[in-house]
Amino acid sequence: MLSSNSGLDATVKNIAGSGIAARSNVQLVAECREGNHQAWEALIDKYKNLIYSIPARRGISPDDANDIFQAVAAQLLSELHRIREPEALGSWLIQVTSHMCSRWQRYDTAIGAQRSFDGNHEVDKYFAVHETPESLLVEALQEQTLRDAVWQATPQCRELIRLLFYENVPVPYQQVAASLGVAAGSVGFVRKKCLDRLRHVLEGAGFR
Repeated sequence: MLSSNSGLDATVKNIAGSGIAARSNVQLVAECREGNHQAWEALIDKYKNLIYSIPARRGISPDDANDIFQAVAAQLLSELHRIREPEALGSWLIQVTSHMCSRWQRYDTAIGAQRSFDGNHEVDKYFAVHETPESLLVEALQEQTLRDAVWQATPQCRELIRLLFYENVPVPYQQVAASLGVAAGSVGFVRKKCLDRLRHVLEGAGFR
């Protein structure tokens, strides 16, 4: 297993055979600006786990995380025409989601304070600034970098990575070979080739 992160696992499974996986952010954003609904769905699908991971790391409930996701998606849609560097969209989404989480937690703190104290007490001191630790933001960005690298791989490599690293039960090489349409003796070679390409993409993206 490459990671125990369920969101990352789900992303790899979702894109394993996807026809839109090879489209870059530049292409997707351009098509979204033209009103292409499928491109918008592809863009959201590409980054939904990244967005959800931020409130999850901050202990926000799943219901509130869903509301935050909807708010971030709405902001992304409204800001699409202003995005100058689509390939940096992951970092942009991390910052927007983190700020949205801070606002959400400050709101919850205020509501809690108002419920706990009468009107004669100040509640401003309960507006503590909740910021996502830098280490968690870096971790979220690294996970997205890995998702993006798998996203860019060939369909054969995506399927191989899914079968070898993201299944709960190890998949025998014979089954992997049948799924890839290659001889069982070739799986090792294909595996090395795919992982070398993945490593090259990750190194180019600054993944450590």
